[in-house]
Amino acid sequence: MSDEYGQRASGTPSLEIAKLNHLAYRCRDAEETRHFYEDMLELPLAHVIREDHVPSMGEYCPYVHLFFKLGDGSYIAFFDLGDGKASAPDPATPAWVNHVALTVPSFDTLLRFKKKLAAAGIEVLGPTDHGFVKSIYFFDPNGVRLELTCWIADESYMEAREAEAHSKLAAWTRRRGAGSHLRREPWPLTPWPSLAF
Repeated sequence: MSDEYGQRASGTPSLEIAKLNHLAYRCRDAEETRHFYEDMLELPLAHVIREDHVPSMGEYCPYVHLFFKLGDGSYIAFFDLGDGKASAPDPATPAWVNHVALTVPSFDTLLRFKKKLAAAGIEVLGPTDHGFVKSIYFFDPNGVRLELTCWIADESYMEAREAEAHSKLAAWTRRRGAGSHLRREPWPLTPWPSLAF
């Protein structure tokens, strides 16, 4: 039984938002971005939209919209506005915070991609063992930080983490409210890479 907002009676979400359709970012060059995602990361270019006006806004802004397909049918997408610019980083946010994590099926696959990316001159960090996944990290040509990750924990591990998630968040919220969280100087951002392919 659910209320008018789709919440189950227990207060847990209904999960009617089933999966990600796409994430969209700005890219500085459509072909450079295609090369990286299709040739390096092996995600097929599945759809291209070329328009002069933004359908939702009516604004005149010629663009091309690229969609690269992931194994679950979702997409990572990019807009090339034709001006050679990518999205600017937020100077108040550490470079490691905003990122897109993509799942690969095995640790061997993770190592294969690390070797392939490194051979192309792309700096790759890791593998990093997070206890439930192992991951590598790198930047795309537009400065988007990417994580390739493979699961090492079983379903029971994640069920246990879900059971404690609200209490851990409440503890963090109390800590922040008490003013005991760490205050930092602005994090030095890693310069966005200028990758040559």
